[in-house]
Amino acid sequence: MPELERSCGAVQLMSAVMLPLLLLLSISGCSCMDVLVTNNINALNGSTIKISCTFTSCYKMDAAQFSMNWTYQESSNHTEERFMTYHVKKKMVPVRSDRFGDRVMFAGNLDKNDLSITLSDVQLEDVGIYNCYVKNPPDRIQGHGIIQLNVVTELPPPRDSTIAVAIGASVGGALALLILSMVVVKCLRRHRKQELISEEKMEEEGKLEADGVTEEEAKQP
Repeated sequence: MPELERSCGAVQLMSAVMLPLLLLLSISGCSCMDVLVTNNINALNGSTIKISCTFTSCYKMDAAQFSMNWTYQESSNHTEERFMTYHVKKKMVPVRSDRFGDRVMFAGNLDKNDLSITLSDVQLEDVGIYNCYVKNPPDRIQGHGIIQLNVVTELPPPRDSTIAVAIGASVGGALALLILSMVVVKCLRRHRKQELISEEKMEEEGKLEADGVTEEEAKQP
């Protein structure tokens, strides 16, 4: 009986701990929405560009619950203008706007969580902030990607690498010559040191021989 009571007590204790935890997990759900974008894009006036937006979620996309919107705003202080949205039956469809007209097209792949768009005939007036909003229930988090689009009238000229290569080659050659000179000087110093040691050794041996002869002569009667 005591063992049965201890077992029942352990079960009750485990229930008291696990039930609130399970309840908390069921309420909070999964929250791992993440939207991936390129934060800054430079586009050439009159060109066609791709504005990328992809997302990750805890759940597979459910067409009946999924929602997505692309919006534009001139700056962080301006009202957002929606120009593309997700429709259950039509999927990704552009929203007619005076700014973009028919210049915006869907260029992604919903099966791969890719919501990218293309903007053709880029104009200077297209400069601004592009927002990619994504919600994929039962994921409770709404993802938000922010892209700053800058439009330039000409791209910077390509860097001429010839001068850089020439300078690099000159510097490399100078360094190689310096290293070679240091090695030669070091070898000469070592060779000279060995010669000095040999001369000193020979002088020492000659001195010892002379001392030995002197001692022999002194011993003779």
